[in-house]
Amino acid sequence: MINSVGVVRKEAENCNCLQEQCRLSFRFNILFDCSFFVSGSFKVDSVEAKKKEENFRETLRDMANSKYEYVKSFELEDEVMLPNLMVVRIDGRDFSRFSQVHEFEKPNDETALNLMNSCSAAVLEEFPDIIFAYGYSDEYSFVFKKTSRFYQRRASKILSLVASFFAAVYVTKWKEFFPQRKLLYAPSFSSKVVSCASAEVLQAYLAWRQQDCHANNQYDTCFWMLVKSGKSVSETQEILKDTQKQQKNELLFQKFGINYKTLPELFRQGSCLFKKKVEETVKHDENGNPVKRLRRKAVFVHSENIAGRSFWNEQPSLYNDLGHFTKDIGKIEPDFIRSFQFENKLLPLTWVVVRIDGCHFHRFSDVHEFEKPNDEQALKLMNSCAVAVLEEFEDIHFAYGVSDEYSFVLKKESELYKRQSSKIISAVASFFTSTYVLQWGEFFPHKELKYPPSFDGRAVCYPTYNILLDYLAWRQVDCHINNQYNTCFWMLVKSGKNKTQSQDYLKGTQTREKNELLSRQFGIEYNSLPVIFRMGSSVFRLKEAENGVVSGKKLEGEVVVDHCNIIERCFWEEHLHILSYS
Repeated sequence: MINSVGVVRKEAENCNCLQEQCRLSFRFNILFDCSFFVSGSFKVDSVEAKKKEENFRETLRDMANSKYEYVKSFELEDEVMLPNLMVVRIDGRDFSRFSQVHEFEKPNDETALNLMNSCSAAVLEEFPDIIFAYGYSDEYSFVFKKTSRFYQRRASKILSLVASFFAAVYVTKWKEFFPQRKLLYAPSFSSKVVSCASAEVLQAYLAWRQQDCHANNQYDTCFWMLVKSGKSVSETQEILKDTQKQQKNELLFQKFGINYKTLPELFRQGSCLFKKKVEETVKHDENGNPVKRLRRKAVFVHSENIAGRSFWNEQPSLYNDLGHFTKDIGKIEPDFIRSFQFENKLLPLTWVVVRIDGCHFHRFSDVHEFEKPNDEQALKLMNSCAVAVLEEFEDIHFAYGVSDEYSFVLKKESELYKRQSSKIISAVASFFTSTYVLQWGEFFPHKELKYPPSFDGRAVCYPTYNILLDYLAWRQVDCHINNQYNTCFWMLVKSGKNKTQSQDYLKGTQTREKNELLSRQFGIEYNSLPVIFRMGSSVFRLKEAENGVVSGKKLEGEVVVDHCNIIERCFWEEHLHILSYS
C-alpha cells in the first residue's frame, strides 16, 4: 500500500489535467488514510518526511472536501416545487401472493383492511404535515398540507420514508390483528409522489382512486363468488369479460342474492382519514371532574364521494390546509390521469446505487440503548437485512454498509421495475425496514422494539465503472473517519468528559493524533478494533463454480458478508464477477 501511495502522489503532482489531478489526489487521500486505518502508522525514513507526507495529505483532504467528493454531483434534485400539492401513494408489492400465502379471505379480508387503516393512522400521527389519507385494498394515498416543506420537499426522501415507516408499522402491528397467524415473510410497498398543481387536480386524483376502488371491488366480488360456486379462473374471467357495472350488479343479485349496495362501506367506498378537532379529556381537576381540551386527532370516515364538494367543504381542516373544491367533478380528464401515472426513469446502462439511511437513528439508538460507539448486534442486524435484500432482488449485485446506512448497487443492465426510480427506491427501503422489524428478536431477544424504525432513500446513476468504485471508496473512507472520531469521542465521554468538552477536545485533530489519543489515554490500538467497525460491511454473491461448491463449503451464488478493503482496486480485480466487469 505504501508503494501505491507514493506512485499516486507522484502522478498527482505531475498531472496537468485538473479533472485527472482531482481524481488522483482523491485516490492519494484514500490510500494515505488507509495506511493508518488498515496497516497501522505510515512508515517513513524520518520525522521530517512523515510531516511532509502529512502536510501533503492535509492539503489533499481539503481539496477532497471540495473536489474529490465529486460523486455527490451525480445526485439529482427532485424537489416538488411549491405551490404543487404533494401526494404519496403506496401500493403493496406483490400483495396478490402475500394475501394468498397468508390466507386472506376473498374478495375482502376485513381484518387485513383494518390493519392497513391502523398503519395509515400511525403515519398521520408520525408525520404532522400529512392532512388527509385515502385507501382501499393494499394501497393508500397520503396528502401533505399545501405549505409543507417536509424533507425540503425532496420526492425520493419523502416517498421512501412513508413507505418504510408504513412497512415497519405493518409488521409491528401484525400480531395485534392476526394473533393466531404467523407473518411468514417481510411485506414491502412501492410508492411514488404525485404532484397536484391545484385543489382541482387533487380533487380529480381522489375521485380517480375512489372510482378505482369501486370498479375493482365490484369485479373482485363477482370473480370470487363465481370461483367459490365452482367456476374455474379462466371460466370466470371469460364470464366477466367486457361486462358493465349494471351487469355485474345483476349477476350478483340473480346468482347469489347479493345486493351490492348493502355490502360493507369499507369494501365499496374505501377509507378516508383526516385530522379533526375533537374534545379529549386531558386531566381531572381536584374534584375529579374531567378537564377537556380540543385536540387534532385522526378520524376515519366512509363516504360515497370523498371528492364531492359537500363532503370536502364541510371539513375546515381540509379546505384550510389543502384548498376548497369549487364544484363537483364528473368525468376525470384523461390528461390528469396520465399525469398521475407518470414515472421518472433512471438513465439506461448506468450503475444505479440505492442508498438508504436510518431516520433519526441517534434517537433510535439511545432509546434502544445501543452500545457506543458501535453496537455489534445492531450492525449484524443491518447486515442481515442487506443479505435479505440481495436475496430478494437479483439485480442487486453488491451492497456496502456502515452504521445506519447501506448502499445497494444494481447491475448496469438492470431493468428492475423498468428503471422507475420511485418503485426501486421504495421497494428496497420498505423491504429493508420490514425485515429489520421482523428480525429484531433474533438479534435482540431480550430487548423490546419500542417503536418502528424508518429509512429514507435515494437512487443515483453512475455512468462509469471507475466513478462507481470512487463512490464506494468514498463511503468506506467516511466509515474510517467517522468510526475513528466516534471511538475517541465516546471513550472521552466514558472517561468523564461531557459531550461538549469531548467535541472541543477533538476539534482539529488529525488521524495520527486520534490514534495517539486512543493509545496513550485508553490503551486502545485502533487497528486492533473489530474490522466490522473500521471497514464496514460488504455484501455480495460468491462466484459461481463449475462443481457448485467454492472454498469454505459455501454454495455458488450464496450471499455473504465480508469486511474488506474496497478502496484498493485489487479487491475488485479479484472479484470481477460482482459487477460483471472486465
